[in-house]
Amino acid sequence: MPDDVSPAPDRYGAAAHRPAPQHPSPPIPLTPAPDPRPPAIPSPSPFFPGPAAPAAERLRVVVADDNPVVRAGLGVLLSGRADIQVVAEAADGREAYERTLEHRPDVVLLDVRMPGVDGISALPHLVVIAPVLMLTYSRESEIVHEALRLGAGGYLVHGEFTANQLVQAVRDTKDGRANFTVTAADALLAHMRHGTPPQRGPLPEGLGSALATAPAPPPGHTAEPSESLSQLQPVVGQSSVSGGSVPTPNRQQYGLSSREVEVMDLIASGMSNQQIAATCFISEKTVKNHINRIFTKLHSATRSEAIAHWLGTAPRNPGRQP
Repeated sequence: MPDDVSPAPDRYGAAAHRPAPQHPSPPIPLTPAPDPRPPAIPSPSPFFPGPAAPAAERLRVVVADDNPVVRAGLGVLLSGRADIQVVAEAADGREAYERTLEHRPDVVLLDVRMPGVDGISALPHLVVIAPVLMLTYSRESEIVHEALRLGAGGYLVHGEFTANQLVQAVRDTKDGRANFTVTAADALLAHMRHGTPPQRGPLPEGLGSALATAPAPPPGHTAEPSESLSQLQPVVGQSSVSGGSVPTPNRQQYGLSSREVEVMDLIASGMSNQQIAATCFISEKTVKNHINRIFTKLHSATRSEAIAHWLGTAPRNPGRQP
């Protein structure tokens, strides 16, 4: 029918009504259909930041120095680094031992000249708990050698390093790498050139004589047995303290080379392989090679046995050649 033609009226005169076609509506789903598009990643909101990533474990340091200004400066400098935290301070060697025993740090920064218990006296008791880096104004050659002999992992003299060098030295000490400033390096170089360690006598101002035994542990803490700490004293020192006379050994019989003699002297003085390597400016692997040859020539299986033969204190065994 054309659009402009009206439907014909029915017999009562009304236009015929035609019902609209019926189209059933689709049922409404109970759950929405999944969106085929990948979910959008919301942009981070400045008002509601996401959870922070876990921080790496920080290197924990104890600072021992009798000068409160130095302690405060070191605390600000080191704790300002993201990976370092100063967990305690100490004003003398005994307090350094107590704080180290309490906190078990990764590194101890230790001054030499402190009232009461000085750093050299406390050093052999501290190194059995944590690595120690000497940080001091004391620049005497004999003090440098004594600190290294007693187990210090490095020696820095104030005024000879930058802030970044100090921070790196702390990290290196924790990882077992030695650091020396110019004064300490010169002392080691002079020893290497002369080929003999300095004469061991009383240190300036009586350093190193304050403690004969381990400091008393703080209340509520258990210290390492004093017997194990006393064993850190070198064989030479124990002989001189006891007052006994040690016969002069005939070292020519062992046939050691000049370098092996130097290494054996350093072993007898109580140095570790790392300290010997730093003193002789050689690698630790080379030190181990020297020690293996020394042990063979001295017919020794352990460090203490080699020292006993070298110092002439080993018991005579008629069934075995020296």
